[in-house]
Amino acid sequence: MTQPPVSVVVVSKGRPRSLRRTLTAVSQQAYPEFEIIVVTDDDGVDAVGFLEFGHQIKLVSFDEDNISTARNQGIAAAAGEIVAFIDDDAVPETGWLWHLTAPFSEAEVAAAGGYVRGRNGITFQWRARSVNSAAEYDDIAISGDKPVVMTPAKGRAIKTEGTNMAFRRDVIAEMGGFDPAFEFYLDETDVNMRLADQGAATAIVPLAEVHHGFFESARRTARRAPRDLAQNGASMAVFLRKHCREADRADVWSAYQRGQRKRLVDYMIKGELMPGDVARLMRGLRKGYAEGLERKITVLERIPRASDGFRAFERQVAGAEIIAGRQWRRAAIRREALASSRAGRIPSVFVFSRTGLFHRVTFHSEGYWEQVGGLFGRSDRAQRLFRITGFRKRLRQEQQRVARQRLLLDESETSAREGKA
Repeated sequence: MTQPPVSVVVVSKGRPRSLRRTLTAVSQQAYPEFEIIVVTDDDGVDAVGFLEFGHQIKLVSFDEDNISTARNQGIAAAAGEIVAFIDDDAVPETGWLWHLTAPFSEAEVAAAGGYVRGRNGITFQWRARSVNSAAEYDDIAISGDKPVVMTPAKGRAIKTEGTNMAFRRDVIAEMGGFDPAFEFYLDETDVNMRLADQGAATAIVPLAEVHHGFFESARRTARRAPRDLAQNGASMAVFLRKHCREADRADVWSAYQRGQRKRLVDYMIKGELMPGDVARLMRGLRKGYAEGLERKITVLERIPRASDGFRAFERQVAGAEIIAGRQWRRAAIRREALASSRAGRIPSVFVFSRTGLFHRVTFHSEGYWEQVGGLFGRSDRAQRLFRITGFRKRLRQEQQRVARQRLLLDESETSAREGKA
């Protein structure tokens, strides 16, 4: 199979440190031909300049609070056949692009979306979902890890998540990209609905994994509690105007408000919000909805092809490496991983303590993956709470668990180093 050239678009605002981490992971993609496009503010531009590979990145300076317009700027700069999107608070597994683009070998596939893991690097935030004209989501049961191509039923769309999705450039550009009326929230869901109206097929790709951190922003705290819901309300109003029957909109909006209030109360119970915050945020939600009812919705124009051509990203990667050991050697193992990364390899670190602690997976901005946890603890949260196993057996199991997503080589081909037990 010929792998098409891909343009990876990262939109970033106000998170330069997180952006550098995202770009480090993107730069390690095991994919033959891709370019990186960053649409960002002045701080983001400076952050890219500090990266050793920053000169290879297409930079688009953009400082407006409109994620749809920013993504359209990325599409305008893209010269690949496929345009992939990832957020600036997320990192992709090494095989992300390889897996995400594979379904595009089928001519009818217009879009693809992968799975998203949460901040512990283990639990999934999103897998496969569909969405209807009320912006209500339903899980889709997918067994196995092979891509599944789906054409949605009338009135529904196959959902792709903004931090892990790809489109044929010709298709998304002809559609006019993302609707700027969605300044934040539901922008990609609107695209999904418009693709569904065309009868276009979307692929769900389980092995195309992204780790999403939900970093702090102007709209939410580091623990995901909302700070402002005005844009959510405005986008909901726009979405219902575009996709929901007028007779149903009032009921849908009422149900949405009830759901948002329940979510806020849950945060209050956990101590993340004060009682007064709930009322304030609900006022903002309703005010935003009223504003969204007045937003101008226009016919979107086709986005022209990039004028400066494809800028292939070139970085020599010397292969994957497994570095493993006991918890008491963690500092030394990290030094080994850092040296390995600087030598051009992509290290996967496994550090086990002699406990039943749950596992966590982290990508470090220095360029290596680290999994820590108890030798007898869960990685997959569906595993038994406690089990007896040996170090080497557990290492082999955890390496196999991520091998296909990360495109790790077989043990006989991988430089594996185990610290003294």
